[in-house]
Amino acid sequence: MLKIIFLMLLSGGIPVALAMAGSALLYIWWSASLPPYVVIHRMVSGIDSFPLLAVPFFILAGNLMNNAGITNRIYNYALALVGWMKGGLGHVNVVGSVVFAGMSGTAIADAAGLGTIEIKAMTDHGYSKEFAVGVTAASATLGPIIPPSLPFVIYGMMANVSIGSLFLAGILPGLMMALLMMLTVAYFAHKNGWGADVQFTWLRLNKALIETAVVIALPLLLWVLISKFDFQPQITVAIALVALFTADKVFNFQAVLPIMTPVLLIGGMTTGLFTPTEGAIAACGWAMILGFFWYRTLSFKTFVKVCLDTVETTATVLFIVAAASIFGWMLTATGVTKDIAQWVLEFTREAWVFLLLANVLMLFVGCFLEPTAAITILVPILVPIATQLGIDPVHFGLIMVLNLMIGLLHPPMGMVLFVLARVAKLSVERTTIAILPWLAPLLVSLGVITYCPKLVMWLPKMFY
Repeated sequence: MLKIIFLMLLSGGIPVALAMAGSALLYIWWSASLPPYVVIHRMVSGIDSFPLLAVPFFILAGNLMNNAGITNRIYNYALALVGWMKGGLGHVNVVGSVVFAGMSGTAIADAAGLGTIEIKAMTDHGYSKEFAVGVTAASATLGPIIPPSLPFVIYGMMANVSIGSLFLAGILPGLMMALLMMLTVAYFAHKNGWGADVQFTWLRLNKALIETAVVIALPLLLWVLISKFDFQPQITVAIALVALFTADKVFNFQAVLPIMTPVLLIGGMTTGLFTPTEGAIAACGWAMILGFFWYRTLSFKTFVKVCLDTVETTATVLFIVAAASIFGWMLTATGVTKDIAQWVLEFTREAWVFLLLANVLMLFVGCFLEPTAAITILVPILVPIATQLGIDPVHFGLIMVLNLMIGLLHPPMGMVLFVLARVAKLSVERTTIAILPWLAPLLVSLGVITYCPKLVMWLPKMFY
């Protein structure tokens, strides 16, 4: 009965969060077995969670980076690194998204932030709008895969899984996805005879390579000093930051400091300096230091606007989580999740078959539901089955998030699709057609991630 009420409300055009909370309330009234205030109690309990504090802070950090001119620095860095290759701006699009993914944590922020710059630059250089929109949409899916990631925070809280492990699990698959997208760009460049978009110079490339080397070498050096030689972590990190800011001032780096955001988060969590929630606060502090004091591109007026936007987005996300909490609790209390698990296990006890069916289901659900709502509904149903079949919940979390990110590129509810259609001033139909070729690298990535768990679990098992 609960499912029927939910589907009726959803088909009537009611927003998914209201449909979930409303169906739970109507079912309680109809059954008369529980008092109605249970709905409010369970909704409040659903968001009364320490890990969920990371949500507003990661949203704030991404908004601060977006409004502090960081996107232009990332674009220029990517241009220097790969712009000289054939189909250069397509490669820049992917590399820029890899970097920005380490700050925003969401696909929509990537599409709306870097997408605006990248689509204009590509059309100005003679690329078709369709190609520009397609590669931007595909690369935007990297936002929630490469840490930090808001969907990982929601999944970790719902499935009772280490958020730090989920963050580490996304690094190698995210890089693999980026490589496949760059190979797709190279294919189109070869097919259409595209050349480079900027002139190759060793000076520009070497500067970009030096920045990349600094980002890779500094955390490794800190890890060796702290773990192998027992240096005091706080003092060592403070000295490293002073050296980093000094080097940035001397060499005028494009994007070393912004790229350090994910390094700061992952390094702090793996060394035990802070939890993922505290890491989100550290990311906000880092963004404010860069915006207010170092680059001086943030004003108090802009900061107030960013905070208000963050409050609005956070309220939306947490209301969905609260509504899904009561809905998921009702599914469990009424035995729906147990019945579904029993039915699936009677149908198959092969993990690979279950993963295939789960992928199909999640791809379908992702086309209709916003990722946060989809995660909060699907986790209570699918994760217990995955656990019984011996599938690691961290591995399954990455599969779920990638499926739902692909769903963002599809009508009828694909938010990235609508954002890019507005940015590029294309119809939704043309935007959908433009994205279709880019589903190939995404689906290949999904297949590899689903059936090669070692790729996903190598880093989490190393550090956790």
